[in-house]
Amino acid sequence: MGCCGSKHEHRYSHPDGNDHRSGEPFAPVRPTQQNYHQQQQVESQKVSVPQPQVPQPREPQPTQEQVKATRTSPRPLQKKQETILGKPFDDITQFYNLGKELGRGQFGITYLCAENSTANAYACKSILKRKLTSNQDREDVKREIQIMQHLSGQQNIVEFRGAYEDKQSVHVVMELCAGGELFDRIIAQGHYSERAAAEICRSIVNVVHICHFMGVMHRDLKPENFLLSSKDSGAMLKATDFGLSVFIEEGKVYHDMVGSAYYVAPEVLRRSYGKEIDIWSAGVILYILLSGVPPFWAETEKGIFNAILKGEIDFQSDPWPKISESAKDLVKKMLTMDPKKRITSAQVLEHPWIREGGEASDKPIDSAVLSRMKQFRAMNKLKKLALKVKYITRL
Repeated sequence: MGCCGSKHEHRYSHPDGNDHRSGEPFAPVRPTQQNYHQQQQVESQKVSVPQPQVPQPREPQPTQEQVKATRTSPRPLQKKQETILGKPFDDITQFYNLGKELGRGQFGITYLCAENSTANAYACKSILKRKLTSNQDREDVKREIQIMQHLSGQQNIVEFRGAYEDKQSVHVVMELCAGGELFDRIIAQGHYSERAAAEICRSIVNVVHICHFMGVMHRDLKPENFLLSSKDSGAMLKATDFGLSVFIEEGKVYHDMVGSAYYVAPEVLRRSYGKEIDIWSAGVILYILLSGVPPFWAETEKGIFNAILKGEIDFQSDPWPKISESAKDLVKKMLTMDPKKRITSAQVLEHPWIREGGEASDKPIDSAVLSRMKQFRAMNKLKKLALKVKYITRL
């Protein structure tokens, strides 16, 4: 369920948030009653010629207002524990009953949960706060929740139900997508066509279009971040993970290296990019949907990155000679190296091959595509080469 992630293999310092003190301040030492009496005895023994008495100045007496202020002034309050969500702690069990584990990630666990008032089933991503070791970690979680709430209700995007925080965790409750991951569904069906690939790609690019229209750059589009809403044959594909997403700042060029190895755009590797990177990632997914393998391949992440920077795409090997020219045209436009010349999400949705009722053929694609897709899926699970990354690396 895109568990607890954005996340995340990161760039963080490690403040522990504790109130460390070097020692309690010393209170001023006052004369004791005993010392005072001893001093008076010493003074009384110093008898000599009487001296003229000099009146001693009296200490000013506090005014009534000062006395009242002293009586009514509040005691210093203990510092409250800072929250991530900026609101008081909640007990999620007052609203939801957490059930079996659905998935596990670097920062926490996703559970099946049931709403107490309706018994409706949802998914709850519980993020362990002790693993958020820096302010940047905390800000990432807060931003992910804000983006999910901002996009909730849109087509092909998981519905956000609420966020709750206690001393140990931040709990994000969302729509339960019980249909499983995209590639697993394709492989299980056993039959596949360009038209089916076009429908899937249309849903993915629709997510990109909605995100960009609403001022969000996803930055981590990959098949693992999409789940089917149910096990029904016509179930809707939903984007579920926004851990690396950001609100787009007009005119800003982004430099931090984020994404997942096979799907990252070349301009990300050059550390100068904008929202066009989402179209590139969707183009990589489309290439895999049509061929069963990614367009850029190597045994290591560094090798994959070097292949991406070269930008050489294979359209000669099987099954590409049997794939329609219209489909290949769209892949090429989505995987254009220059982001300024790359097709936009709106233009993708208007392309003759991908639009509803368009040119995509219903003729079955070579069964070898499904076999390769199955191998690629298994390899990702085994080697974990497509896990989310957020780091700076040397190429």
